[in-house]
Amino acid sequence: MLNKKLQQAFEAGELSGLHAVVIIHDGEVLAQSYFEGADERWGAPLGNVAHGPDTLHDLRSVTKSVVGLLYGIALAEGKVPGLDESLVAQFPQYGDLANDPKRNAMRVRDALSMKMGIQWNEDLPYSNPQNSEIAMENAPDRYRFVLEQPLVNEPGDQWTYNGGAVALIAKLIADGTGMPIDQYAGEKLFKPLGITRYDWIVGRDGVPSAASGLRLSISDLVKIGQLVLQKGAFNGQQIVPAEWLDVSFTAHSNLKTGLRYGYLWWLAPWGEPPSWVAGFGNGGQRLTVQAEYDLIIAVLAGNYNQPDAWQLPVRIIDEFMVPALKEKLRKD
Repeated sequence: MLNKKLQQAFEAGELSGLHAVVIIHDGEVLAQSYFEGADERWGAPLGNVAHGPDTLHDLRSVTKSVVGLLYGIALAEGKVPGLDESLVAQFPQYGDLANDPKRNAMRVRDALSMKMGIQWNEDLPYSNPQNSEIAMENAPDRYRFVLEQPLVNEPGDQWTYNGGAVALIAKLIADGTGMPIDQYAGEKLFKPLGITRYDWIVGRDGVPSAASGLRLSISDLVKIGQLVLQKGAFNGQQIVPAEWLDVSFTAHSNLKTGLRYGYLWWLAPWGEPPSWVAGFGNGGQRLTVQAEYDLIIAVLAGNYNQPDAWQLPVRIIDEFMVPALKEKLRKD
């Protein structure tokens, strides 16, 4: 019934740009709908795509949340620095930056929580070269670019959305494990989840974009949701330490929007632990996991660089999923 309602709304032009929806409650598929529409691969047009369960799709900034999981895996293996280690000290090639005591005060946890204290602006459109993430991608050395940005706050004090912080985290993983982030993800996360097809887009320097470059099918995105719902386990194997998820889903910032932020995951405004956790991505991408209802919601869309793109997954949840879930619970 929910699939039919979604299809009818899409055909009526009420869900413009929607590409795919999968909603699973208590192990049962509540919705599984796919739509045809224009798509992109990291800004490069792909034309009209008939999306399906196995179609690769940009996750954009949901990529950040996946990187957060990978840091937890690498930390448990002893291959990356602890959370209280100096961030700049992990980049000895930039010794001049480490000579600044205030800059040297940045810790690894400040990158994971996006509280580095540096000047960073991703409020500009991603088509604008002045957008800090785009400027980082265009810089000759992405890591130096991030670390040398002017300090405008004490590290650990203020939250600022920062794709550069995630690039640094991915570099720590790559240096510690001896393999680029996409290869490490394939071995330690994707393979145990049974994910065999993925695309991790690299920048002009050949480095995989940790902030926004991952492409997965919605079926495989749901597997990551299942992993989170099962406290880091999948098919009986502990892939991500449960303790890392607890830390990642602890609110490290209360945002002006009412949301909270953990370690590269968005958190519900209420609940301890939070009522839900989510990865958000440009264009309407979303993975939401709500443990108290045993609920996974995955949405993929093509409304890239539209400032109101976030409203589409919210509408799907509020106007379609919530009524369907209430009806299901009533019947159960």
